[in-house]
Amino acid sequence: MDDASADGSAPPTGRPTGASTSGFRERVHPGPGLWAAAAGFAVILAIALWPVDAAVAVAAGVLALAGGGAALVATSPVVSVEDGTFRAGRAHIPVALLGTVTMLDPEAMRRQLGPSLDARAFVCLRAWARTGVHVVIEDEKDPTPYWLVSTRRPESLARALGEAASRAGLVGTDS
Repeated sequence: MDDASADGSAPPTGRPTGASTSGFRERVHPGPGLWAAAAGFAVILAIALWPVDAAVAVAAGVLALAGGGAALVATSPVVSVEDGTFRAGRAHIPVALLGTVTMLDPEAMRRQLGPSLDARAFVCLRAWARTGVHVVIEDEKDPTPYWLVSTRRPESLARALGEAASRAGLVGTDS
């Protein structure tokens, strides 16, 4: 989870991001294993270049570590419910166009990504977040039947979508 907003500023103090009725925000960062793999790659690169030159090895290792970390952060989508809009990565949709929200445990997520997947669905998937939500799209003009979104906090996301739908005068949250 990322506690900083898109412009890099911290959220208001006293309110953890995603914990209040005003919305939900989560940056779906990789788990410790992928961070360790990026660091391991940087170390291996430095060791491989050590016979060439120690300074080059250290510089290459530091650059690989920084580049790997930047790539991991850049590929970690933000999932949010704010100002009546549901965002998953670069995609966004007004909450008023959403239908039923279903929380997915790891097994249900695997099923949704496998045999049950509709090719027209929007999928914001990160393999390191094994849970997610299935959100039906009620817009008749949109050919996308539903969104399938990875999150480590499906209960909080479903609750935020339900609260946003209630504020918009809609219903439709299913566990």
